Amino acid sequence: MANDKLHLITAVVQHKVGDAVISAALKAGATGATYFFAEGTGVRQSVGGSDIEIAKRAVFIVTDPGKTDSVLASVISTAHLDQPGQGFACVQEVIKAVGFVSPAGAKG
Repeated sequence: MANDKLHLITAVVQHKVGDAVISAALKAGATGATYFFAEGTGVRQSVGGSDIEIAKRAVFIVTDPGKTDSVLASVISTAHLDQPGQGFACVQEVIKAVGFVSPAGAKG
C-alpha cells in the first residue's frame, strides 16, 4: 500500500459545531474529512443534561502522523471536547490505506 503510516482521527461532536470542527481540522493541516450525521446516547444520562443535543456529527480525518497532534488539538478546542457531554475523539493507527494523498505527494 502507498501509505502505511497514517492516523485516523474519529470525532463525534455536537451537530451544531460539525462544520467548525472540519474547518479547524483543515486549517490545522488535515487534507480532508469525511462526515456523517448520527444520533447518540450515553453520557447524557449520567451528566443529567437535557440541554445536550442528541444530533451528532461523526467526523473521520486521516492524517500524516506528524500532523495528528495539531489536528486533534484543533478538534478538541473547537468542539469543546474537554467539557463533559460535548463529544468524543480518538486516534487509531491505519494499517493499510488506498487513495490518501498527502500534500507532499500531490502533483500540481
